[in-house]
Amino acid sequence: MMDVGLVGKPNVGKSTFFKALSMADAEIASRPFTTVNPNIGVGYVRSLCPCKRLGVKCNPKNGICIGSNRFTPIRLVDVAGLVPGAHQGKGLGNMFLDDLRRADALIHVIDISGRTDEVGEPCSGHDPEKDMAFLEDEMDMWFGQIVAKNWKKVESRIRYESKNVEYELSNVLAGIGVGRGHIKRAPEDSGLEKETEWSFDDCKRFAVCLRRISKPMVLAANKIDQGQENYERLKKNTVLWVFAQKLSLRFGRPGLRGS
Repeated sequence: MMDVGLVGKPNVGKSTFFKALSMADAEIASRPFTTVNPNIGVGYVRSLCPCKRLGVKCNPKNGICIGSNRFTPIRLVDVAGLVPGAHQGKGLGNMFLDDLRRADALIHVIDISGRTDEVGEPCSGHDPEKDMAFLEDEMDMWFGQIVAKNWKKVESRIRYESKNVEYELSNVLAGIGVGRGHIKRAPEDSGLEKETEWSFDDCKRFAVCLRRISKPMVLAANKIDQGQENYERLKKNTVLWVFAQKLSLRFGRPGLRGS
């Protein structure tokens, strides 16, 4: 089952979002760091099932089929809020990043109304574009630190023991859910496929590409009833997935509860 992490700064509605998607219980309160330990549940992605087109009776091994709609289960992980400096341990940063190690993809919930500041406290006029940027930066710094910390060892084994770079890096990065398929793409995307001596900046560039490949992220704009102007401004150059209390348009909920 695919693991999807719900991420974002504190107090933007991640747990409310999680509860609506999975129908699993989660504490909800209007204060930062309501979530400390991750909430885990199961949601279902709805898509058209080919059974009707093929004229066959459907009995899927993964998920269920209801009225020619396929409901495929995914595991949802609602983690503690992230604040600037999380990669240095600020807030609940170490716990947050550790909870995301096995995530295959991320949904970044943002307060599109701009009524919570960078640490989740109530405010007015905050630019949600800053939240979009800082969370990616924190993830990139996390990946970059791990790559840079281990690169000398990897480089030495490649140079003196004729080891394969993909294999060596996959051993180092397996703990954060990175596989050889992800690693194979990243050097080319970062322009490092022919380089064996990487600087810190090279490691960082590689890490940014690797994070984008191994943990793709989609944005969910919460509180859009109070943030339509921000949404219209940001959607021109950003892929936004709008959360506006109509989750069944994207996620089906066939009456099966999360765990």
